[in-house]
Amino acid sequence: MSTGMQTMILVLCTFPDWEQARQIGTVLVERQLVACVNLLPGVESIYRWNGQVEQAAEVLAVFKTASELFPALAEALAALHPYEVPEIVALQPAAVSEAYLAWLLAAVAVTVTREGVNQ
Repeated sequence: MSTGMQTMILVLCTFPDWEQARQIGTVLVERQLVACVNLLPGVESIYRWNGQVEQAAEVLAVFKTASELFPALAEALAALHPYEVPEIVALQPAAVSEAYLAWLLAAVAVTVTREGVNQ
């Protein structure tokens, strides 16, 4: 398990429907801003918007990427997303298996050298 320098994050984002989540997720994988995205349909969100309590059926996307890519990912996600204020929340795992971390870093636009991580 990798518990030293964390280079992986999970980014949560909700979407209004499956098609938009799938389309935007695919673009982000193609751009190598994320290694993988899991789409979880059937999420019901209850939230406050413009002073009112709202409810909506949504799709939750879990993006897996390198922490160094968060600024670029957040910018791209905000630009592509249909919501005025999209949920873009990053969580950092306490530990990640070395093999998974190596795959993830190879799949995104980040290279690891002895000196550190380059974007």
